[in-house]
Amino acid sequence: GEKMSFKKRTHNCGELRPESEGLDVTLNGWISTVRDLGGMYFLDMRDRWGVTQIVIEPEFQPELAERAKELRSEFVMSVSGKVRMRENPNKNIPTGLIEILAEDFEILNKSETPPFEIIDDLDTNEETKLKYRFLDLRRPVLQNYLLVRNQLYQVAHKYFAKENFVEIETPYFMKSTPEGARDFLVPSRINKGRFYALPQSPQLYKQILMISGYDRYMQIVKCFRDEDLRSDRQPEFTQIDCEMSFVEQDDVMAMAEGFIIDLWKDVLDYDVAPNFRRLTFDEAMTRYGSDKPDLRFGMHIETITDIVKECGFKVFADTAKNGGEVALLNAKGAAKDYSRKKIDALTEFAKKHGAKGLAWMKIVDGKVNSPIAKFFDELEIAKIISAAEAEENDLLLFSSDKWFGCYNVLGQLRLEIARQTGIMDKVKGKYEFAWVTDFPLFEYDEEEDRYIAMHHPFTSPLDSDIDKLDGDPTGLHAKAYDMVINGAEVGGGSIRIHDQEIQKKMFSLLGLDQEEAEEKFGFLLSALKYGAPPHGGIAFGLDRLVMTLAGTDSIRDVIAFPKTTSGLSLMDGAPSSVDVGQLEELGLALLKKDEEKE
Repeated sequence: GEKMSFKKRTHNCGELRPESEGLDVTLNGWISTVRDLGGMYFLDMRDRWGVTQIVIEPEFQPELAERAKELRSEFVMSVSGKVRMRENPNKNIPTGLIEILAEDFEILNKSETPPFEIIDDLDTNEETKLKYRFLDLRRPVLQNYLLVRNQLYQVAHKYFAKENFVEIETPYFMKSTPEGARDFLVPSRINKGRFYALPQSPQLYKQILMISGYDRYMQIVKCFRDEDLRSDRQPEFTQIDCEMSFVEQDDVMAMAEGFIIDLWKDVLDYDVAPNFRRLTFDEAMTRYGSDKPDLRFGMHIETITDIVKECGFKVFADTAKNGGEVALLNAKGAAKDYSRKKIDALTEFAKKHGAKGLAWMKIVDGKVNSPIAKFFDELEIAKIISAAEAEENDLLLFSSDKWFGCYNVLGQLRLEIARQTGIMDKVKGKYEFAWVTDFPLFEYDEEEDRYIAMHHPFTSPLDSDIDKLDGDPTGLHAKAYDMVINGAEVGGGSIRIHDQEIQKKMFSLLGLDQEEAEEKFGFLLSALKYGAPPHGGIAFGLDRLVMTLAGTDSIRDVIAFPKTTSGLSLMDGAPSSVDVGQLEELGLALLKKDEEKE
């Protein structure tokens, strides 16, 4: 068999410093680069702690230099030698002042030439990187992301333990309760024709744990949603899930803030001030055009519906009279940057987000330059200028539509202009924390022609709205709150319904009759009959938190073995076809291609 005796490391590749000069050491790791300078070899040796330079000198060790000819990058090695100071130090790396003069080395495993270089700035396409994910994960930048993720786990366990939370695991095989997204299903072999579902979140279980008296629960847990994926979505993702008994909204929010304060301190040594800024959903939408506003820069929206009710510009006047909204965004100092051509491109962008067009005004040389200026009288223009606090060289962009459409388009334009004018680059490394509260209880689903719960159907209405549950569902608000950092929603939660009568009313407003509610959520309704405490909680998106802390835009960077946007795992080839025998055991048969067409 293989002989396993090799010289084990005395140090890792990231720890040697000038004070170790003269020590005899052994390092184990991977060779990341080999440079042959006229028979003198310089090797960079890497492990997850860092990189150390190794020198093989032919004068000093002629036969070692001869053997070094076969060394290539990604060989696994054991190298022994003496630590000495470098003549040409590399100030960019922690070990850059020293090197090791090799006295002996051993090749522990050779490597084929890798399909791409193991370096941080890699141009290789995503598919190749994911196919060879085991090599991609050797890149220091990705290792660092996963180390940040590891730090986050440790902070979470420590913080919630200190706050008396009990960690409890909930099942991955549960009953399918179509809730929001599509369930992943798992066929049961023992009970043929029946299926488990993978949980979209532990929502029902954690509420039941409150009814069972555990008072405070937390879990770092996988959730599964069979959605059409987008660039920042994965079919399985991780949450830090929390639930608390005998609490109100402020208690849950204070607990969540404490966690974020500890996390930013531990990972980034960044001091976060408590009592995050709070905006209601309506304020966030009408000021920033988003329910997850990026507050690192200003540029807010102003509503001008009342100013334009009687104006000569038909589009605005009609919208204002028919219960819609007209609003504007002031892109300060941007008038000169935006030529007609660039404004045309912004118009296309606005149309992609549901606008019919894009009206604009520029303030140049003290005058209003705009194709729509002629439809307004002087007083109306003056009022618009004053509402926008517009000055020389400002660019005003207008939107008119139903409430959500009007503000959403301006919110998208606000972010796009911040990207185009370099505002986004300026605010990198800055953090703005906020809560968005008082979400609508329901939203209307055009496709299904019915109301659906904006968060989920177990969310408590505001106390002032409880009496209105028998009437019209529009205009009701929830005890729901989202935590927003730099324009990303990193967590969301709510106070839950603990009264079974209110829960039944919620189900009926959502179009579930009593029988359906019993069938889908009977176990929760049953549990609520036996003394449920007032309770509420929050779940953080762990992947999103790691992205924010690590400063990357891609969710795939912070997950060890991610799926592509079409849900494939390129490294191991999942999902794959399975053996007919496996299907027969489960009592399943695949549709033939021609049956599918019918």
